[in-house]
Amino acid sequence: MTQHDTTTPHVLDRHGQALRLFTDRVHAVHDDQWDVPTPCTDWTVRDLANHLTSEQLWVPPLLRDGATVDTVGDSFDGDMLGPDPVASWDTAATASRAAFREPGALERSVHLSFGDTPAIFYCAQMTTDLVVHAWDLSRAIGADETLPADLVEFSVREISPYAAELEKSGLFDPPLEPPPDADAQTRLLSLVGRRA
Repeated sequence: MTQHDTTTPHVLDRHGQALRLFTDRVHAVHDDQWDVPTPCTDWTVRDLANHLTSEQLWVPPLLRDGATVDTVGDSFDGDMLGPDPVASWDTAATASRAAFREPGALERSVHLSFGDTPAIFYCAQMTTDLVVHAWDLSRAIGADETLPADLVEFSVREISPYAAELEKSGLFDPPLEPPPDADAQTRLLSLVGRRA
């Protein structure tokens, strides 16, 4: 990210925008769509929403409590959606957003699986994850796949330095070579192994 992008207000703004985008898509899922496939290999719409819900649930303990991956353990493994996936997502998203917005939160460090990380970069990574998975969810349920230009620009700058490493997480396919005339959204999707 550029120096401008690492300012707290900028990252917080993009995070809030990405969270609203994904929330809108979750609210657009019809009752008969939770089991349909997504562009994420082996994930249904419910699996995808559950993954993002779990990610949001991690934020308060990591950011507020200084918890580590080991101390949280498997608390957020398994089904986090229960009988009302939309309400479960909303609750987790609200808690995540509140934790990131606390005064001084992005000046802290968080203990992630790969080591201590500045919270502002954790927030930026969570933002790009929301953006990419909002596209996945949109494609799965037949919603508008167009991502906001400022979120695409933010995500391309954030992901580009480590795109090749994302495949190792098991959550992303290898990067693809975008067409020569690709627009910014297509370039973003290519970075994370998606075909627009």
